[in-house]
Amino acid sequence: MSWPFGLYLEKNHLFLGHGFGARVERGGEVVFNTGMTGYQEIFTDPSYYKQIVVMGYPHIGNTGINHEDPESAALYLSGVVVREYCEVPSSWRAKLSLSEYLINAGVPAVSGVDTREITKILRDEGAQRGILFPLDGVQSKDIVSHAKKLLSTVEPMEGLELVSRVSCPKPYEYEPEHASSNGTVVVYDFGVKANILRSFRKRNFKVWVVPYNTPYKEVLAYQPTAVVLSNGPGDPGEVKGALEEIQALIGQIPILAICMGHQLLARAMGSSTYKLKFGHHGVNHPVKDLSTGKILITSQNHGFAVDRKELESKNLTLSHINLNDDTVEGFSSQKWKFYSVQFHPEAKPGPSDADHIFDHFIRGYLK
Repeated sequence: MSWPFGLYLEKNHLFLGHGFGARVERGGEVVFNTGMTGYQEIFTDPSYYKQIVVMGYPHIGNTGINHEDPESAALYLSGVVVREYCEVPSSWRAKLSLSEYLINAGVPAVSGVDTREITKILRDEGAQRGILFPLDGVQSKDIVSHAKKLLSTVEPMEGLELVSRVSCPKPYEYEPEHASSNGTVVVYDFGVKANILRSFRKRNFKVWVVPYNTPYKEVLAYQPTAVVLSNGPGDPGEVKGALEEIQALIGQIPILAICMGHQLLARAMGSSTYKLKFGHHGVNHPVKDLSTGKILITSQNHGFAVDRKELESKNLTLSHINLNDDTVEGFSSQKWKFYSVQFHPEAKPGPSDADHIFDHFIRGYLK
């Protein structure tokens, strides 16, 4: 079952298609994702909070939804845009369809639109505000004016603080039934993906997850072996509550930073961040490891980047660069005991090109 549905972009682009998922209007920053698989992991990534995701791969929904693959307990994205939606999934793991999943989460979606054209627009004009909306009761001549009125309530991503809205409300221990022997890792939750936690659990670490603004003294009370700064949504320049705590931890305890955590660590060291034109969202981003010369195929989801010139002026080691646009993908410091990457080492798009990041951090900074 579907119904008339629209997508409107702020630079006056209108696309009409068929709605599925929740029959509601939702707005957000419109971005495109180039991944061919893993839509369930994408839709459950908290870093997509307040974003409408345009899927570059044409067929979405084929494998349905299962209980094993979510990266969080909720769907934080604002909406989904696909070329063709598969109503009847074909997978032995599927428990429900994508449409049912989106309905349960209150997330709208539209199919039957030219996602390649939308992607070209976003690539050329940049990520922009957009609105998904049902066309019930809207006359053809009024669609654009109706969409513009709805869009007026949508906030731009730049200047938007979202970490506080996705972070856990109180500390929790991840999978406490397993014994640990390698120590304790405390994870600052800026919108953490579950596989980051699993990556440390499978390496036999006890994992504690704490809210984004937890005082550093409370973190040190766990007697951690290391601290992890996780991924998360929004503008890193607006996450005020965490910077002072990160600065207080630098040099005291080994730190691994990922995505939003990477940007916040850079800011804590005195560098700045800036908004990318259309961001990096997908599973095929080539990154060069400057220490080995090897190329990693990485999973990425971020709309901001660290200023390279400012970073290099801080006498930090630039460890990785993006081969598409030469942006900073990693930096480190043995003196300050931290290792930081912009990409997602836990996501395994290569499928395991970047998984060694965890082991490199453990060997190089914990032992």
